[in-house]
Amino acid sequence: MKTKIFALGLTVLSTFSIQPAIADDGFLPALSFAAGLLDQGVFPQSDLYTTDDDISIIAEDGVNLDANIFVPTNLEAPAPAVIFINSWALNEYEYLKQAGDLAEKGYIVLSYTTRGFGTSGGVIGTVGPKDLSDYSKAIDFLIDNYPVDVNAIGTGGVSYGSGISLIGAAQDSRVKAVAAMSSWGSLVEALYGNKTPRLVWGEILVLAGQNQGNPDPIMVDNWEAIKNQNLTELPSVIAWAEERSPINYVDQLNANGTAIYFSKAYGDNLFQANSLMDMFSQLTGPKYIDLVSGTHATAELIPAMTGIGEDIVWENVYDWFDLHLKGETNKMVNAKPVNMKVKLKDQVDSFDAYPIPEVTDETYYFHPRSTFDNGDLESYPYRSRFGKDNTINAWAGTIFSTQIPLLSQILEQFDVPIYADIYAASNMRSIYFNTDQLNNTMQIRGEPSVTLQIQPKHDKIQLVAYLYDMGHLGMAKLITHGVVTLPDAEIGKKVTVNFELVTTAYDVPVGHKVVLAIDTKDPQYKSPSSENYFVDFEFSRNKQSTLIIPTL
Repeated sequence: MKTKIFALGLTVLSTFSIQPAIADDGFLPALSFAAGLLDQGVFPQSDLYTTDDDISIIAEDGVNLDANIFVPTNLEAPAPAVIFINSWALNEYEYLKQAGDLAEKGYIVLSYTTRGFGTSGGVIGTVGPKDLSDYSKAIDFLIDNYPVDVNAIGTGGVSYGSGISLIGAAQDSRVKAVAAMSSWGSLVEALYGNKTPRLVWGEILVLAGQNQGNPDPIMVDNWEAIKNQNLTELPSVIAWAEERSPINYVDQLNANGTAIYFSKAYGDNLFQANSLMDMFSQLTGPKYIDLVSGTHATAELIPAMTGIGEDIVWENVYDWFDLHLKGETNKMVNAKPVNMKVKLKDQVDSFDAYPIPEVTDETYYFHPRSTFDNGDLESYPYRSRFGKDNTINAWAGTIFSTQIPLLSQILEQFDVPIYADIYAASNMRSIYFNTDQLNNTMQIRGEPSVTLQIQPKHDKIQLVAYLYDMGHLGMAKLITHGVVTLPDAEIGKKVTVNFELVTTAYDVPVGHKVVLAIDTKDPQYKSPSSENYFVDFEFSRNKQSTLIIPTL
């Protein structure tokens, strides 16, 4: 029998305070330690199913894919079937608990390790053509060897496995239902959204792939091109990433009528929610999404592995498969498809569509700061006949921050806010603008967006915008944030910059102020320059800087 190893991988890595130094000597020991925390593949036991851990699926090119299977004891043939696909750097033992649960409900459940990981052969394809061929081969294997209902096949996975499930289901109409957890819409946006390299998560993916798998060299080369802003190589990298973006396969999914369940965390700074929500809005078949607090994969893995927190995601996955593969009536039948946990509150709001029809966009105009006062967010435009500018420099970061990568977002899953003392922030390295005290609770639902009028004083600049809920003494809770990089700016040329902040659901209480703060660095992202550059924020009656907040 094969060695049964289940590396906790990214879940354990999430407990580390991972800084940009991960690219040096800090990350690999942590990764090796994480990989050493092994579950020896002990299968759950039940009289209701049998298991087989010696499954081998032979790919089109002869590569061996290792797998295991759970088969109900009292099988009612033909039976519904579910295929699970591993997360990045994990293997076929990732879903043992879930496979047992579903087998007890009458499903045949196959889990396989994608090529390049675990003891499967080949090189990591990063959702490439061979991965999609393997996906269909796994379906063939089930149909050829077990009494599977060919009209009741579902697939699913967390992160990497979700992307393969989505694109695979688009290309293989035999799949009727998908559970895509911590997935992505656009891989371009995930790794290089707004021309900003996702430093921490990009390094984790590459180093985990190298440490726990057999990567295709193109994966490493592409990340180096993104990280180093290699403008010559980026067009081919973007083309590579577009092929691996589920949002580009919406038409096929719609034509197939695939029923798709999603889960997504607001603090998932690997695959931020915006492009997935764009994809969700374009799907016309059965669909459902849980938007929750936490970071990448933690909403799916922490409750399931530790018993800490409410396991809403997997409960809904089971119900989704029951509804669409077995035809059973459950709470999903009449459920609204968009479900947003309100950050830092024990509250879930449900809606019929996304973008949310009940939402109204509130527009705030930036007014410049003065010598003795910060900037303002007003309901009316800046109207002075005389232009003005405010300047910040980029020699260091500020207290405006997403804080410790991964760890701070995990704590948000347990309603621990990310704080900043607004009044203590440097007015040399950052700038902030605030509303008056709110007369009514502001219920933010969706993606706030920012338009800035700026004048770069360097050819490479980055701006990070943070939306805060500020109380009476200046202490503020982070609501959401966004980032944009100009890797080839024209020095001294005034430009308009538009970008979205990350999807969120948050209630700002009566009497608090909304603050939009901006600086030039955040530990999540690769800065385009180590030089001490300046950025001017321009104010005139002809060109306005604005903040748009979607509110109920």
